[in-house]
Amino acid sequence: MTEDTTVSVAENATRFELDDRQRAMLAEMGVRVWMPQAERAAPALASVAAQTAAPPTSQQGAASTSVHPVSNALQMVSVPIVDISNLPDGIASMDWAQLQSAVMACTGCGLCQSRQQAILGEGLASADWMIVGDAPGEEEDQAARSFAGPAGLLLDNMLKALSLTREQVYLTHALKCRTPVGRNASQVEVSHCATYLARQVELVQPKVILAMGRTAALALLQSAEPLGKLRSQVQSFKGVPVVVTYPPAYLLRNQADKAKAWADLCVAASLVQSAST
Repeated sequence: MTEDTTVSVAENATRFELDDRQRAMLAEMGVRVWMPQAERAAPALASVAAQTAAPPTSQQGAASTSVHPVSNALQMVSVPIVDISNLPDGIASMDWAQLQSAVMACTGCGLCQSRQQAILGEGLASADWMIVGDAPGEEEDQAARSFAGPAGLLLDNMLKALSLTREQVYLTHALKCRTPVGRNASQVEVSHCATYLARQVELVQPKVILAMGRTAALALLQSAEPLGKLRSQVQSFKGVPVVVTYPPAYLLRNQADKAKAWADLCVAASLVQSAST
């Protein structure tokens, strides 16, 4: 797994305005817009945005939010690397079709025994936004798609509030197979699938990665810190800024944290907008 650095948040004047449709969408999500319009939006990371600068895009962010407090650099933990003999050869040079075939045929860990199918991801193959969830759940496994069911509907509404659709972003999971009910993924399982995930990042070349959950953060950042701490600053993976937030399934059970997740999305939108100008 590639080791990446943590970058602290710097001030930037990027601002997002909410129209009536976006306010209605946020209300449907259960997020109250509490920030006065005159307040400045969440900060963009100038140094990271410079690394990911790209030609202007038509995607626009929306909404005002408060600044994440800057915390000390996170303490990274070492993630065990699995025996590479269990992985297909040449993942680092695979195209999308080859990567899809490799994931579908993968039997490198025990998770392959309980899946109906492995799920690589879906959406725009070259997108500004790359959204990484933890692992497919039962609904994803049955539907053979990323972010299905009520959690997927909530994510769709969150994207709509930013004037985005799932067709305009790339959706995937840190793990490509579902985990048994009631069990989190092991670090070895995360490390194994992280090889596929790293190739996906290289193919998509996003301007921002939204890591939705602790397993996603572990795969990208090699950090097992609590989400509350990881949210405090923008991270980096292979030079791409990473914003950590709560997974949609968690937000369905914890309505109070929807506002925090919306603030995280505004940080991500700020980074995309900065990289596009």
